[in-house]
Amino acid sequence: MSAEPHILCRDLVRIFVTKGVEVQALQGLDLRVDPGEIVALVGASGSGKSTLLTILSGLDIPTAGSARVAGHDLLAMSERDRVEFRRHSVGFVWQQTERNLLPYLTAAENIQFACSVAGARTTAARVDDLLGPLGVAHVRDRRPEAMSGGERQRVAIAVAIANDPQVLLADEPTGALDEASSTEVLAAIRELNERLGVTALIVTHDPSVSEHVRRTVQIRDGRTSSEVLRRTEVDHLGAERHIAEEFAVLDRAGRLQLPQDYLTTLGMRDRVRLALETDRIEVHPDRRAEEES
Repeated sequence: MSAEPHILCRDLVRIFVTKGVEVQALQGLDLRVDPGEIVALVGASGSGKSTLLTILSGLDIPTAGSARVAGHDLLAMSERDRVEFRRHSVGFVWQQTERNLLPYLTAAENIQFACSVAGARTTAARVDDLLGPLGVAHVRDRRPEAMSGGERQRVAIAVAIANDPQVLLADEPTGALDEASSTEVLAAIRELNERLGVTALIVTHDPSVSEHVRRTVQIRDGRTSSEVLRRTEVDHLGAERHIAEEFAVLDRAGRLQLPQDYLTTLGMRDRVRLALETDRIEVHPDRRAEEES
């Protein structure tokens, strides 16, 4: 039997009511992330990415559906359970570096503070073990104002994993950085994933981030719509070949969202014609509707 997923969402719904108007941020979202995976969750602004992340981090409660993270049922926890969950089971990195680090503390002191909140003591060796592999040991005694944006985010990652979480959640961690700093931050997350086995979910609106991970999940209109899986194969001559395959996500109601660029290229809208073959379902533009219009 396979291990329990570190993140498992089923039919997740989140409805906000503002001035008497209901807004469905999540509309039956499904998501599975297995232990040790590193996944990029990509979507446009307003697609539901940040709403999902606040739920997975225990900062918000879904309206309906189910969500489990690191073995915890997020709908069944008390407020006290949620506090313990955030202290011990998950780490979080915000886009805004000022939300990740206390400005009046050095990098080492920020790590020590995070450990004290989780009820753990921190030695100087532990601080070095966290900062060194992320390439920011040289800012150990600096405050955030004396660091670059990329250094601050890498220190923020060290702070986020100081409590040895099973899951690392990152909300647009490269959104405020230049390309070089973004690459350093993503490399730091990959290094942690490979060295410590930390499961990581990176939420972003930047499609280029997905090139740094093996699995990308697209979210659209509050639902997961498609996935891209990447792998490397070596041929008989020893040459490497990078392969990316795109899949549409089929929910339990039989619904799927076709990629928007596919629809645009083929001029598909309103309705499409289906054909059932022995080994596949074909989707064709409805040419008759086009002729009638």
